[in-house]
Parts: sequence; C-alpha cells; structure tokens
Amino acid sequence: MDVLQPLNLPPYPFKITEHDGQYTLFDELRKKSIIITPEEWVRQHFVQYLIGYKSYPKTLIGLEGGLKLHGMARRTDILVRNARGEKVLLVECKAPSVNITQAVFDQIARYNMVHKVPLLAVTNGLQHYYCRIDFVNERYAFIQELPFFELKDER
Repeated sequence: MDVLQPLNLPPYPFKITEHDGQYTLFDELRKKSIIITPEEWVRQHFVQYLIGYKSYPKTLIGLEGGLKLHGMARRTDILVRNARGEKVLLVECKAPSVNITQAVFDQIARYNMVHKVPLLAVTNGLQHYYCRIDFVNERYAFIQELPFFELKDER
C-alpha cells in the first residue's frame, strides 16, 4: 500500500521526511510532524484543499477533535468553525482503500447528532460527497461542490 498515492485532490508540497521506511509530514495546523497513514494523507490533502481552494482560514480548522457519543469517546477528522465559533463544516476522512458506503454516512450522521453542523463532507481522497443539513425541516440534500468559506458580517 502506497501511503503517498495520488489523490483526487490538488497536490500540495508537504514537507515529507522518511526514516526506516516510515514517512512523516509537517502538519501546519498542529505544528508538528505526523506519521503518514493513508487516512492522514487524505486528511492533510483535504485540509490544504479547504485552505487553498475554498478559502477556509487555517485558524478556524480543527483536526481530530474529541467527542462523546453514547458514552463512548470518538474523534472527528476535521471540524471547521466560523469567526463566531459556530461549527460550519464537519469532514470524515477515510483511507483511499476504504469505499464510501452507507456505514460511512451513518458514522458522520452519528457524529453530527453531537455537533449539529449544517455542512458535512465525506472523502476517501478519491471520492468526495457533500451534504447540507436543514435542521428546521429535518432534511438533508447532497450538493455537487463544497461552498467557499464566507466571511460574513460578524456583528
């Protein structure tokens, strides 16, 4: 399995080092070197896509945040907030070898029972799915593209 495989996301010039066959990269958000697993490779690329192509500010992106679900500790991959601190985007990342199935959508839906985020994304680096949640009408709709980050009047 090639942890550095090409993805269906824009390439990014990560600072990658290799030692005894193990690759690490410098995570710009966490400010430390991270071991590159296939899922981490996807997460890092998706973060750079959010920043470089969708204008999401680095300072509002959180990685691998904890949450409690039915008394169990869980971890979200990417959680983005707006300038007021409100959660606006929740992303679930999988390794490229993991198919995006109903189970993956169920997982992010369970996490969103806690977070209540209006925009969800699921990716394995090759396929990406985006969904808007309408909490008022208790509906959801898949959307073709992830919207750009909007810096609205924060008054």
